[in-house]
Amino acid sequence: MESKRQQKFAGVLQEELAAIFQREGAAYLPNTLVTITKVRVSPDLAVAKVYLSFLNTNNTTLSVAEVNSHASEIRYKLGARIRHQARVVPTLTFFVDDTNEYVEHMDKLFDKISKERKETDEEAE
Repeated sequence: MESKRQQKFAGVLQEELAAIFQREGAAYLPNTLVTITKVRVSPDLAVAKVYLSFLNTNNTTLSVAEVNSHASEIRYKLGARIRHQARVVPTLTFFVDDTNEYVEHMDKLFDKISKERKETDEEAE
């Protein structure tokens, strides 16, 4: 369970990182829209796990690897933006947020179950 302090700081980081990716995201991933879906911060606020969602990309693993290769540059830009709000600029690690894929998978499963139920109901009549 994250503390209020962690949640507030994560919100600030998410907002500032979104602005960075909106302005300069094309330099890291051309023709790809990057969304920061979630930020988790360690209790000492020194490490941040940033979850990204991608649009217009074929290989999300490669996209995350590309963003992670620019993590120090992104951290520097983040530090310039939050220097008056935080003592320490956290170390950033980027991950793929696969929530959308999970939701699609669950929707397919529910559709399959409902079709099977309809078929068994029709056979029973």
